[in-house]
Amino acid sequence: MHILLRELLLVVAFGLAVSGLDDLFIDIVFFARTLWRRQTVYRRHARATAQSLRRGGPGPIAIIVPAWDEASVIGAMLADMTARLDYPLYRVFVGSYPNDPATAAAVAAVGDPRIEGVLCSQPGPTTKADCLNHLWRALLAHEAANAMAFKAVVLHDAEDVVHAEELWVYDALVPRLAMVQLPVMPLVDAGSPWIAGHYLDEFAENHTKDVVVREALGAAVPSAGVACAIDRAMLGRIALANGGNPFDAACLTEDYELGHRIKAFGGRGALVRVISGDEAVVVATREHFPASFDAAVRQKTRWLTGIALAGWDRLGWPGGLADRYMLVRDRKALLAALLTMAGYGLALLVLVDGAATHAVAVPALLSPLLSGLLWLNLGLLAWRLLMRAGFTAHVHGWRQGLLAIPRALASNIINAAAAWNAAWRYGGILASGRPPRWDKTVHRFPDPQPSGRTAA
Repeated sequence: MHILLRELLLVVAFGLAVSGLDDLFIDIVFFARTLWRRQTVYRRHARATAQSLRRGGPGPIAIIVPAWDEASVIGAMLADMTARLDYPLYRVFVGSYPNDPATAAAVAAVGDPRIEGVLCSQPGPTTKADCLNHLWRALLAHEAANAMAFKAVVLHDAEDVVHAEELWVYDALVPRLAMVQLPVMPLVDAGSPWIAGHYLDEFAENHTKDVVVREALGAAVPSAGVACAIDRAMLGRIALANGGNPFDAACLTEDYELGHRIKAFGGRGALVRVISGDEAVVVATREHFPASFDAAVRQKTRWLTGIALAGWDRLGWPGGLADRYMLVRDRKALLAALLTMAGYGLALLVLVDGAATHAVAVPALLSPLLSGLLWLNLGLLAWRLLMRAGFTAHVHGWRQGLLAIPRALASNIINAAAAWNAAWRYGGILASGRPPRWDKTVHRFPDPQPSGRTAA
């Protein structure tokens, strides 16, 4: 029994150490890049703001919003967005389904001539990518009817709270950048500090550090599916190569794959973090994320299925070394989540075994190699929690930063449950051969509107 437990501990400890060192490498690159830019770029140039990026002659921008069963939020979202946006030339295309008349009616009720409702040809839900393709065709029809061309295509969802100046940022940076991703900042949910709250921690770290490192290493930058602008010409090239549709209707995570396709076509994507000088807040999209355990697991199951499993089959291993390294990081999420829970279980077994044998068994389990791995993992865990707390505090304030430390346990449990479900779901998809469907989460739109936080 002790030998088996020791071997299991060794395997899990080794796997966690490799994953932890991988995360540490990303931290080192981020801080080295930050220090270098402060000592070079920002000594010669002032940091850009949304105001400094504004220029004359803005180009027309299309905003596309896919919507299935969104009658409860889409009207408020569209009314809020059109009232907020400080930009003269944009049009919003909103997709709905023939068997969802309530959503179509909510879109029409907004009564803004800049909003065009688009009805998908098939009953819903299909996939989000299929709905986006319908919006693409409506966009092309509008261009043809008005003898014009949009400069950029912006992706948003039905629950997004947009920043007033986001379109000015896109206008300034497209087409120099083929894709511009603004940060996504989950809203604080007082009623769900642990479930909804763990999204604060993950997005704070991902959209402040991880995506920035991807760009710095020269890897493809994935779209988040919202707060993202794509060069209209680039999207047209992707559509032309894909039979007329820029998004693959069979894809579960079309936003993630979009970044890789842009890179394959020679385009460059970047996460752009600028502040609004008037408000001193980050120009970002804010939204509520799932507040219940089941909803969070369902959402993350879809993400893991699309990125770590279906994405592996669909994309393979494209690009150079940096791209392949990032693909490994994306796909390791499935295994890392399960390894973490295995580590919790083995730690409990060691304690129970030690108590049963009056702690004689615990020292016997610790070979020099295992002892060294456990100490390494302890140090990496402490560092990881420090990073998690620091990035969350930077974006959401010190109280949320402190909560991020115990909230890591909730995050690990949710991710492990999603990893388990993703493996079963993908197995079912392969066995049945059925096309995937839009397994969306129930959305909420905030009231009153948030103001955001200062950020560097």
